[in-house]
Amino acid sequence: MLTPRQKLLALLTLCLTLLAPLPAQAADRAAPEAPHRAATARNPVVFVHGYNADPGVWGSLREDLRADGYTDAELFSWGYDTHQSVNEVLSGRLAGYVDQVLRETGAARVDLVGHSFGSLVGRWYVKFGGGTATVDHWVSLAGPNHGTSTAWACALWDQACRDMTPGSYVAKNLASGDETPGAVKYATFWSECDEVVNPDSSVPLSGALNTPAGCLKHNDLLGDDATSAGVRAFLRS
Repeated sequence: MLTPRQKLLALLTLCLTLLAPLPAQAADRAAPEAPHRAATARNPVVFVHGYNADPGVWGSLREDLRADGYTDAELFSWGYDTHQSVNEVLSGRLAGYVDQVLRETGAARVDLVGHSFGSLVGRWYVKFGGGTATVDHWVSLAGPNHGTSTAWACALWDQACRDMTPGSYVAKNLASGDETPGAVKYATFWSECDEVVNPDSSVPLSGALNTPAGCLKHNDLLGDDATSAGVRAFLRS
């Protein structure tokens, strides 16, 4: 049996325990977690591979972006049939894919990174397919942006090759007016030793950040450390 004095001391102890602040760890657990998009300001990245290639070509750049803090949920490699028309088929399919990425991530815009022929698909989407409203950064690695003479080798039977020839419907329309329209940030990376894009001057665009990559073969830009660093710095800009 507790004495009146003991009862009073027990009551005071209980009150002091209830009024004490929670430990910091418990308070952190109780706080609601911030949404993912609020924690990172970066855009999801959509990679668009080149002619006769597939999404596997982006392994090196994806790895570098993951090392920079990107998650796989922010990196998307679009796969498509590269033998079809840039303007009539592929740019529309890319638009649908970008819309899917925006829905999935809750982002307002994406960053597009294209290699070779993929640069033309991305440019057509940006310029003529509504991409100025959904693309923040656009990057071209060794893109035949003004056509390449090597495409004549397959132009007779392949629509994509015809689209890549100098003076084609696609090349002329992409070069008409503003080559870099809207508020999109544009960058190109080109090599003076590119055996696929001829002339080398086909890659740079008026109004873009045009970066020479040195003497690299066409596909070597995909795994080049300096080019990767340049792309990642541009995406942070």
